[in-house]
Amino acid sequence: MSGEVGTLEISRILTMIKSDELRLNAAISKAIAGMKPPEDLTVSEWSDRKRRLSPESSAEPGPWRTSRTPYLQGPMDAFTDPKVHRIIVASASQVGKSEVLNNTIGYIIDEDPGSILFIHPTTIDAKDYSKLRIAPMIRDCKSLKTKVADPKNRDSANTILQKTYPGGILTMCGSTEAHSLASKPIRYILGDERDRWATSAGKEGDPWELARARQITFYNAKAVEVSTPTIKNASAIESSFVEGTMERWCSRCPHCGEYHNIAFSSIRYKHEEIIVANKKTYKVTDVSYVCPGCGCISSEMEMKRQTGKWIAENPAAYENGVRSFWLNAFVSPWASWESIILLYLNAIGSSKKLQVVYNTRFGELWEDRGDLEDEDSLLARREEYPEGAELPEGVLVLTCGVDTQDDRLEYEVVGFGHFGENWGIKKGIIMGRPDDTETWTRLDDVLEHVFRFSDGSGLRLSMTFADEGGHFTQEVRQQCYKRIGKKVFAIAGSNKHDAPFTAPPRKQKIVVTKNGVKKVIGTCWRYDIGVNAGKQIIMDNLRVQTEGTKYSHFPKRDDYGDAYFKGLLSERLVYDTEKKQPWVWEKIPGHERNEALDCRNYAFAAFKALSPDLDAIDKRLKVAKNDIRVKVAAVLPGNTSSNEAASAQVQKPRKKKSGNSLKKYYDDW
Repeated sequence: MSGEVGTLEISRILTMIKSDELRLNAAISKAIAGMKPPEDLTVSEWSDRKRRLSPESSAEPGPWRTSRTPYLQGPMDAFTDPKVHRIIVASASQVGKSEVLNNTIGYIIDEDPGSILFIHPTTIDAKDYSKLRIAPMIRDCKSLKTKVADPKNRDSANTILQKTYPGGILTMCGSTEAHSLASKPIRYILGDERDRWATSAGKEGDPWELARARQITFYNAKAVEVSTPTIKNASAIESSFVEGTMERWCSRCPHCGEYHNIAFSSIRYKHEEIIVANKKTYKVTDVSYVCPGCGCISSEMEMKRQTGKWIAENPAAYENGVRSFWLNAFVSPWASWESIILLYLNAIGSSKKLQVVYNTRFGELWEDRGDLEDEDSLLARREEYPEGAELPEGVLVLTCGVDTQDDRLEYEVVGFGHFGENWGIKKGIIMGRPDDTETWTRLDDVLEHVFRFSDGSGLRLSMTFADEGGHFTQEVRQQCYKRIGKKVFAIAGSNKHDAPFTAPPRKQKIVVTKNGVKKVIGTCWRYDIGVNAGKQIIMDNLRVQTEGTKYSHFPKRDDYGDAYFKGLLSERLVYDTEKKQPWVWEKIPGHERNEALDCRNYAFAAFKALSPDLDAIDKRLKVAKNDIRVKVAAVLPGNTSSNEAASAQVQKPRKKKSGNSLKKYYDDW
């Protein structure tokens, strides 16, 4: 009996020891996992073996395949190269550049743990990235899910901006958070969309340098920065790129066997313009690639099936441990060349849209080259309008912009036609103070004038915008209120970079001061306009060299002389890194007077606010012109029967009063 009791006691003791062993193993397993040496895998090999793409962030969810995007293997595997401590990737959109960061993070957590600081432009960007990319990646990769703390656990250190795993912590933050960037040593630094970062983390200085300073104590530190390129000579990723090997992905030509970077300059295509509902669209055909080496032509599919490799311009940088890569969307399996060309065609005429295409598709830096014509070029570009006419054919709507100065009113009447084509019609100056009724009475001569085509038909001003800024705000409001029937409105300009060109008008009080007492005598409508947006439109139009869409015409007359063009070209867009919004308009030295630019800006804003139906106006104007031609034909000498037929055509509209009413309508338009 005692023997049996002894055996049971021994069994119980062994069970207790086993249980304690299991608890001990469970307690130290994660710590031991963090000490485990990494497998002999590159980042791309780890990704092929263990990474799964999540449906939230991928058009092709499922197992990762480096073969799908072979150009990403170089940047990923550079991370596991012991000689490389810094990696730069400048890339277009739709090529999978974010997956370089995701796979690197996965590899670190699973194979070579250490603390990671992952920096984004803003904290909001960091949170969005964590929710849409990091959290799904951890959830769908078994090897990561077992190592990162469960966010549902009450004691979990897994939050939106912080993920804990054996051997390290992943911390995500915005580029302005100096306290996150300047404290605690960090082995791994990752930066996403570098060109969108703040120029300074508070008053602490450059965010990237602050972050890298935290790596000093690590002999095996790694830094990876990724971004879509932006502005030439003002791009952070450009500056970093030139410090590295400067590698570009080059595809093999199937004809000569040489390797070249596929750039937009080597793409050839044909396109057709399609106009539907007064909107222009395009159809792209015959897209091909011309090899810069042999000049042979290949199709998109042929080029995308070719092998490719990274070719370095500065291979010596590898000895310094810095590899840099530059990639465009022409090699992407998800972006067709046709789609890229369509984006380019639709962006022509808009600097902002073109910049987006150059940066996100061409993978090229945008350079605002300041390639505007100078005054002499625009003077030479002037043209003769039809003799005896104020309006060239094509003009459908007239608007006027009025700039108020302390001693005068300056104005310009601008004509508009289809597809943004525009004409300078009349530029003038009315001397006199804006608080003098006589000054505005003289402006009425312009506001009430009927501007004539060569056939005698005419147009009136459809809308006028008068600047209320300066020292005569209330007087301008009073005069605009009196002329509401002539569609004259006060405007206030905003220099905010994100202000829309036009916004719905708002009522403003008209205040007069009499005997030192202020009194509200009424209200008037005022439009707020984004002057920066308008200036950009004007400058974009001046770049257009072919008559038609967005082209700006000017008459060969004295009111459009040297002084006018000097004022029109008085400002330029410059990049000032000291300002929160770095792109600012500044006056060009020697071009102090900018009234011509302001007047045209206000006239363009009036047209934008008017938003006319140009097709309907065009049809009615053609009817009015035809009525005039019929009348002229009726009185011309010649065949009696012809005159009788013409008279018969005139009688019908006279009976309905349509001819006279139409002419009156257009004179009043």
